[in-house]
Amino acid sequence: MHADRTSTTRFPVPVDAALRAAGWQPGRWDIKQAELWADALREHTSPAGHRHTVFPAAVEAWAEFGGLNITPTGPGRQIAPAALHLDPLNGLHMARTLGDLGRALDTEVSPLGTETDTQALLAIDAQGRVYALDHTGDWYLGPDIDQALAALVSGTQPTRLTTG
Repeated sequence: MHADRTSTTRFPVPVDAALRAAGWQPGRWDIKQAELWADALREHTSPAGHRHTVFPAAVEAWAEFGGLNITPTGPGRQIAPAALHLDPLNGLHMARTLGDLGRALDTEVSPLGTETDTQALLAIDAQGRVYALDHTGDWYLGPDIDQALAALVSGTQPTRLTTG
């Protein structure tokens, strides 16, 4: 158990507060919106023929956290905390990039949203692991959406992915 957790929150207290301020609450589940995003991504084909993959881990993350604009308060632990816009359509035109990452990781990858300050693309894989892709590289944010959101909002340094 983390020292900064209380028995009543799923997230560390500052992360829980940022999520709630953005409109999240335990049990939030907008499956209709998640299915609209899934359809939009499935129907999109890039000019070069690249397509998105959609899978349960992505749809579940969109249903619970999709549409939120999360603004952290306070300093980050190791790096500046990230403001987030969790809208998978921010990655609509990134099908090739996400496909390349998925092949490198031997999984499927779908968009999750963006870090609003850096425009880093947030992505989730079929196992629920979360990544950020930006001009400096590809980053591993955590084994699940909860840990990734906690890392982003609390300013924990992510791990650079090395592939190949």
